[in-house]
Amino acid sequence: MDEPYLKIGDVARKVGVSPSVIRSWESLGLARPSRTQSKYRLYTNEDVKLLKRARFLRKIRGLNAAAIVQLLKREGKIRPASNGSASAIGAHLRQLRSRRKLSLAQVADTVGISVGFLSAMERSQMTGSVGTLRKLARFYKTNILDFFDAKDVSSRRVRPEERKVLEAGSGVRMELLAWGNTVMEPHLFRIAPDAGSGDPYTHDGEEFIYVLRGDLEIIVDGEEHRLKPGDSFYFESTTPHRWRNPGRRETWLLWVNTPPTF
Repeated sequence: MDEPYLKIGDVARKVGVSPSVIRSWESLGLARPSRTQSKYRLYTNEDVKLLKRARFLRKIRGLNAAAIVQLLKREGKIRPASNGSASAIGAHLRQLRSRRKLSLAQVADTVGISVGFLSAMERSQMTGSVGTLRKLARFYKTNILDFFDAKDVSSRRVRPEERKVLEAGSGVRMELLAWGNTVMEPHLFRIAPDAGSGDPYTHDGEEFIYVLRGDLEIIVDGEEHRLKPGDSFYFESTTPHRWRNPGRRETWLLWVNTPPTF
């Protein structure tokens, strides 16, 4: 059975530190909670285990926050920041627009988002949903793979800590499972409760989804489908589609696009 998400107050009680300490540790990468559309932090039991380890290192071994981070990185308990972080995406979007000598208003008006939101994305203050990133990628005649920095070729075996990661809006984490000279584009999607793609979007190709855990609500060409663990789903990517996690626990999906145009 899937473990429910925990709010910061619950985590603080379990770990034995204040919420402010957890937020400061989060800024150093000791926890990477998902967020709801209302911006509430949601933590997993794995986050709690890591934070308890950090508290032990601080209280028993007397390490400061920076030393704790370095030790946990050496132990393999903290993954390095992904190339698909908000800062990397923001810089990339700003570079794409600057190269074409376009104003924020020109891009925002064509894509259908506000100037303020696009500006916040470029300044890494906000992240766009999958639907928004897809629209921007189409406008710039590129694809979301560029946001993963996945131009190199992966080995046949990709370990979990080696995956390319993209945080696509609040509560949506896309982990690229293979890249380079592939005819498929496989992802592990991790979707927080009430998080989703945003507006409907389309692109070339075909898509296959297999639900590993949790629930998925997907609307394809206006028809709603509710998927459960073990369900699989296929559709043509040119059909308008949007999706979200309607449940109370994180949803995990194996999501394959072909060809790699996502």
